[in-house]
Amino acid sequence: MGKTTTSRDWTQIYAIYGVDQWQTLLFLLFHALLFTILSVLYLIYFDAMGAFFESLFSVTGVTLPVGAARFAAGFTGSVTAISAVCLFFAAANFFYSAVPLHHDMALRMVSAVSDWSTVKHALDLGCGRGILLNAVATQLKKEGSSGRVVGLDRNKTTTLKTLRTAKIEGVGEYVTCREGDVRSLPFGDNYFDVVVSGVFVHTVGKEYGKRTVEAAAERTRVVGEVVRVLKPGGVGVVWDLLHVPEYVRRLQELKMEDIRVSKRVTAFMVSSHIVSFRKPSQHIVGSGEVRLEWRC
Repeated sequence: MGKTTTSRDWTQIYAIYGVDQWQTLLFLLFHALLFTILSVLYLIYFDAMGAFFESLFSVTGVTLPVGAARFAAGFTGSVTAISAVCLFFAAANFFYSAVPLHHDMALRMVSAVSDWSTVKHALDLGCGRGILLNAVATQLKKEGSSGRVVGLDRNKTTTLKTLRTAKIEGVGEYVTCREGDVRSLPFGDNYFDVVVSGVFVHTVGKEYGKRTVEAAAERTRVVGEVVRVLKPGGVGVVWDLLHVPEYVRRLQELKMEDIRVSKRVTAFMVSSHIVSFRKPSQHIVGSGEVRLEWRC
């Protein structure tokens, strides 16, 4: 599948949606600046730092070769400078992942559904600020569809903000939001034509720890709920971090069809993939085939 392109500038996206978890971004920037200042101080007061390490070694009674103290000062300063660069890079990657990449991946997820004209009911799990939700709504509007997309989030305040972004994007009439638990979706069986989710499912069960059996069980439970609410023939598209192999195994167990996994995309400094699948019209016995050649 070809890469979906967009002419929207990241500043436009940021102006509408802002950044989730901005505290993390500020934390990274603060420490990056702190380490930068420390690196500059090491450079300015290098001789003084060398004298400090020399006196420190003499107090401990350690006999070191000539120049060892200066080497220790230089090494410490270098590590501090490298740490500053890494923190700035992490902050930049976090912002890029949260704004332009998130928007780009939302468009790619939308393009994974071949025919939006027949979609009457769509669902976005963990809709957050609404980047993916509004991308779906925009596609429905473009197709002239009478369909609607529901954004589900566990925070009522978030859903209210999301409705405002939908109005700004001009798709307010295509969007509804509600509060709910993704582990027990408040919808009937076989209700939605399309279910999507962007960088959300990995957060489910985090109260048990990221890599515990309990957390994995909660995530696979969400996958099961997605399958439950999909209509036969419906399409699911999930973009997430780290745990996509878990989702693929669960989808195979549930006998889903046309399971496709995208190439690796680095987001928030870790590996991410898009997985798409189709719920069969009839129950099929046997493991589903997983196609890994789909490029996003």
